[in-house]
Amino acid sequence: MKFIHILLLIVGVLALSSSAIFVKVVDAPVEVTAFYRMFIAFIIMLLMMIRRDYRSELRSLSNKAKIIMSVSGIVLAVHYLLWFESLQYTSVASSTVIVTLQPIFAVIGGYYIFRERYSIRALSGVLLAVIGCIVIGYNDLKLSGIALYGDLLAFIAALVITVYFYVGQYVRVSTSLVVYSILSYGSSALTLLLINILRGNNMLSFSATTWMAFIGLAVFATIMGQSLFNYLIKWLSTTVISMSILGEVVGTVILSYLFLGEFIRLSQLIGIGIILLGQVLFIIATNRDNESKS
Repeated sequence: MKFIHILLLIVGVLALSSSAIFVKVVDAPVEVTAFYRMFIAFIIMLLMMIRRDYRSELRSLSNKAKIIMSVSGIVLAVHYLLWFESLQYTSVASSTVIVTLQPIFAVIGGYYIFRERYSIRALSGVLLAVIGCIVIGYNDLKLSGIALYGDLLAFIAALVITVYFYVGQYVRVSTSLVVYSILSYGSSALTLLLINILRGNNMLSFSATTWMAFIGLAVFATIMGQSLFNYLIKWLSTTVISMSILGEVVGTVILSYLFLGEFIRLSQLIGIGIILLGQVLFIIATNRDNESKS
């Protein structure tokens, strides 16, 4: 893995870590929050279509490619609905920990779909990082009642976002980030808009704080976070991206302390150390495996 890729992954993780914080301060239905996150991000990407080569690329895409990218947007919409909804029933730490179990799905999917093979050392890094996530959220994991419902939603959201990244890994081989994002984010925003209309949600009357949170979700968590991962998926596998996103748990814990006043426990500090150790082990093992193949 190149140094620039590692650097961009770190930036993406830090940006994505802000997502749960913005969601917690939003005073709006989850469907509305998800819509504005995707709609504002779509508008930002659409502005880049001023470049003629992007317009030409979009026109040259086959109908099959357009459908696949549009479906990926629907999948992303489902992910955000599930995850945002989970935050209404369980803690930030618990929901984020469960969502970031996606490397498990990524390893399984990569094995069967893309014939990816990882060494025992690399898989040990995956397992270690996941254990670190569990250590961080252990005290917040509820096994009954409403919290269990929230945790279940987060678990399904983890599976759904893994599917989204696999679609991205497939289409980004021959499609630019801007064109892919426009079709994906556009279909995602449209799906969420229809859901809001069907549910009769208020779409305009919100506080300044909520509007700023919508913009923050779009600019930081989506453009600087999600889009950066969509950019890197052209060179890195879904498993590598998923392993990197585990760092979101670390960032969320720190931001929750700074902005939400959630106390950082000793178990969370230990979990952070385990996650980082697992990520380092995975990166080192993956690089060595790639060098031995070349």
